[in-house]
Amino acid sequence: MVRLDGRTALIAGASSGIGAGFALACAAAGARVVLAARRAERCEALAAEIGASGGQAMGVAMDVMDEATVCAAFDAAETRFGPVDSVVANAGIGTGGRSTDVSTVGLRQVLDTNLLGTYLVAREGARRMIAAGSRDNGSGRIVLVGSITARQSGTGDAMYAASKAGLVHLGRQFAREWVRQGINVNTLEPGWIASEINAAWFASERGQADIAALHRRRLLESGALDDMLVYLLSDRAGQITGATFTIDDGQSL
Repeated sequence: MVRLDGRTALIAGASSGIGAGFALACAAAGARVVLAARRAERCEALAAEIGASGGQAMGVAMDVMDEATVCAAFDAAETRFGPVDSVVANAGIGTGGRSTDVSTVGLRQVLDTNLLGTYLVAREGARRMIAAGSRDNGSGRIVLVGSITARQSGTGDAMYAASKAGLVHLGRQFAREWVRQGINVNTLEPGWIASEINAAWFASERGQADIAALHRRRLLESGALDDMLVYLLSDRAGQITGATFTIDDGQSL
């Protein structure tokens, strides 16, 4: 098994969905886990669950659009567990509707959360890793969480898809900039997966039709990304940076 013993992983957007699953997977692999999200009470509850199972975890409040809370979350993590050497920038939102109808406020929330928020979390993580000596030990790991919509076209998610397309290139830019600083930056690009955010849609008649139109007529399982995430955060992925990994059960074929 790939292990994360000795690592401290901060996961943004860890209060529910795949972010919460990432936290459980990292803890099971031996990492000290910092669960960060606006809904801090959920993060704290999951951290307590991890602790009760023998892992090490803490929950912190973080709004990825607010740089002060991003820095405060890293400060809290360092106080409890020491330097953060693994970051998962998972926070993201979407807003449905035709492009002619979506409000400007909604568009800005999607862009600022998915792209600017990812930028702020990754940047602060890199700053801390460099200060802790990543250039010499090569231990820095950052994983951005994108979406297959970055390579697809459709109706109702134009800004979401555009923000995820930007995120893929942002990952390559960061990887290039920090390649000599001992920090590896990679992107996970998941397909459609059931979550708290989209559960109502996929339960609807139109959502069921969308599932039936997929090649394998199913959504991704909740833990489909966990093994790849743990690998990319591990020492064994030391020579992988600037890459994008699509995990979608063939949905984008």
